[in-house]
Amino acid sequence: MRFLIQFSYDGTSYSGFQTQRGKDTIQERLENALTEVNNHQRTIAVATGRTDKGVHALCQYAHADLQVNITEAKLKRALNSHLPDDIHVIETKMVEDSFHARYQVKEKTYEYLLNMGEYNPLERNTVFQYNHSLDIEKMKEAISFFLGTHDFRAFVTDNKEKDNCIRTITKALIEEKDQKIRFLFSGDGFLRYQVRNMVGILIRVGEGKILPEKISEILESKDRTKSGKTAPPEGLCLLDVKY
Repeated sequence: MRFLIQFSYDGTSYSGFQTQRGKDTIQERLENALTEVNNHQRTIAVATGRTDKGVHALCQYAHADLQVNITEAKLKRALNSHLPDDIHVIETKMVEDSFHARYQVKEKTYEYLLNMGEYNPLERNTVFQYNHSLDIEKMKEAISFFLGTHDFRAFVTDNKEKDNCIRTITKALIEEKDQKIRFLFSGDGFLRYQVRNMVGILIRVGEGKILPEKISEILESKDRTKSGKTAPPEGLCLLDVKY
């Protein structure tokens, strides 16, 4: 039986989602829990995609095939009993064997949080403590250049490994409240470090180092060296996934 698992996690203590030899990862923890439930048969979790070290997820999905006869509710309880407190299964759902958690995704939404105010140690793992003022209006102007279908090669780390960096962004907005900035991006898919690189260039716009319209030029260049510094991971969260 194939199950679709919805889960969330605080990525602070992990070396990213994807299994890596000798490192503690979200995928390894989830697969260990699945294996326990599945009569100790090694069980693979196929997720919508990976998140990097220090990145969080409010809504992540993975599918897994189980040989045991178990209800959706019991599977949720069983998995949570084998998972640490910083990983939580929200829902489990039985799906067709042909369902694929990665290939059938229609839209993903990421949120990035930045603090312009006083350093807040309580939020250091979930909000980028930038602690300086930025020109919000210029950043709002700049973020609009990301909307639509583009080749995002200039905003992808290790882009030599990618033959296709074309993605469509359907929502790109900035909100500001109480000295905090919320960046929101929705699209049909995102490449490695893409969101953090887009936030990084928007910060440069907010600092007055480049003009908003420079974003369009950088996109057209397809040159990663032109898009500047990658924003830190702690502010990034996978907010939603739609099928």
